[in-house]
Amino acid sequence: MDYDLRIVGGTVIDGSGAERFRGDVALSGGRIAAVGEVSGSAARTIDAEGCVVAPGFIDIHSHYDAQVMWDPMLTVSPWHGVTSVVMGNCGFGVAPAKPGNRLPLMQTLENVEGMSLAALEEGLDGWPFESFPEYLDAIEARGTAVNVGAMVGHSAVRLDVMGLDSTERPARPDEVEAMARIVGEAVAAGALGFSSSTSRLHVGFAGKPVPSRLADMASETIPLAEAVGRNGGGVVQLTNGIEPDFAAFEKLARAAGTVTWTALLTRIGDDSLHERHREQAARQHADELPIYPQVSCRPLTMEFQFAAPFPFDRLDSFKPATAADADGKRRILADPAFRAAVKRELAEGAAVEPQTWALVMALESLEVSACAERPELEGRNVPEAAAEQGVDPLDLTFDLAVASGLETRFRIPLANTNEGAIATLLTEPFTVLGLSDAGAHASQLCDACFSTHLLGRWVRDKGALTLEQAIDHLCARPAAIFGLAGRGRLAPGWAGDVVVFDPETVGAGPLERVRDLPAGADRLISIPTGVRAVAVNGTVVRRDNETLLGADDPMPGQLLRRAVN
Repeated sequence: MDYDLRIVGGTVIDGSGAERFRGDVALSGGRIAAVGEVSGSAARTIDAEGCVVAPGFIDIHSHYDAQVMWDPMLTVSPWHGVTSVVMGNCGFGVAPAKPGNRLPLMQTLENVEGMSLAALEEGLDGWPFESFPEYLDAIEARGTAVNVGAMVGHSAVRLDVMGLDSTERPARPDEVEAMARIVGEAVAAGALGFSSSTSRLHVGFAGKPVPSRLADMASETIPLAEAVGRNGGGVVQLTNGIEPDFAAFEKLARAAGTVTWTALLTRIGDDSLHERHREQAARQHADELPIYPQVSCRPLTMEFQFAAPFPFDRLDSFKPATAADADGKRRILADPAFRAAVKRELAEGAAVEPQTWALVMALESLEVSACAERPELEGRNVPEAAAEQGVDPLDLTFDLAVASGLETRFRIPLANTNEGAIATLLTEPFTVLGLSDAGAHASQLCDACFSTHLLGRWVRDKGALTLEQAIDHLCARPAAIFGLAGRGRLAPGWAGDVVVFDPETVGAGPLERVRDLPAGADRLISIPTGVRAVAVNGTVVRRDNETLLGADDPMPGQLLRRAVN
């Protein structure tokens, strides 16, 4: 046989920026062997008539750091054509992880990333790593169905060096030096970069700020970025508050090489905010600075229970509930004095605090998504239902949560609901698709389907992007920003990561709730339409929504160590 695989008769969009053309793609030895007019025999052939053949999609903002230890398929990402993921975003991760720090590390992920603590405890049982280099080795030894790159997270590093003090105080100079050594060792071992968060929305265990929020930008975060630069350079990913620190982005880029920040989103009730941020990002792009805001093609809509009340964690008045256990949460939510304090902060804070104003606006669209005790309210807008009953909307919300033992689920839009503005952001030359959060908030949202949503909603249905523009967003652009050499293009010698999809039917399917995580924890999934085949390093891993790899089969994914890419 001349080739391992031939994909014939499709419309090729090769990721170079060139216009589409009709042709074949041949793969051999895990790499692209030929593109265009391809003759010769192959061990396997896929008929791509009527379909687009494109490079495998790249997700730069995932949180599979724990899931990779129990799910080598990294579901649901490859279902939607994703062949490479970047983990370790927002300063979070599971390494480094000294034995004494593992519980607070998992509790942080539970609170801020909506991960089930029971699933983490069962899925990470054994912890076959302690340092970040050992973590990368463990991933590589176990194998994955897709390619995996990881950043080293600030909060994990801070907890490793400072213990529980990491959530209480600034670091001493000797502690910053120790953190810099860990970051440098991680990058030297192949980490793609370093991530951090300054966002007030990121509240960790016991209602405390996540460790990175206690870091001083000048005396701690920038020196850690400099450790990236000293070890060959890489990406700094920063999740900021509602006001991005553009001056800090420039300092971080000079220190490490590249910055991508999360996220340039439209804000409910304030269109001027994203416009101002877009203008500043455009200025940095005009100055040829390697700074790339992440944008999302999906509205940021979350389902939540008050067992993990992520939307409310930003409120100071809500801190007692955030810090309490389940029984304590129920008592506090029922307390009239607590409710009065929350209402007061919402009313007074909305006038002076943009994040509080955004929450007030979002609460106007709050819905009941599941309530066994009051099924007649499912799908109802909470303010409308409260008006009918003559009660305050917040009282109705808390009453439903308390009566159900925190089981009632609510749905709330948090950001990115202005489709006209999203279309503009998607067409900017300096933005990059991110914020899928794949692997996080599993029971609250599923934006791992961002790629098929982009192709269905924004290319086919709305015509906001051409297919070539969408493939650039999904492939070449993220590969270039993260230094994933040899990926993001269909060209001879490049990695054999390929997606075949029907442009007339591709899309993200509706969300479904399943219980397939460790300890029986639940999550939301989306089954796509129109994805015909997905190949990773020349191996077809999915075909027509069927996984072709068995649990004992060799995993074709590679660990994307920056130093060797």
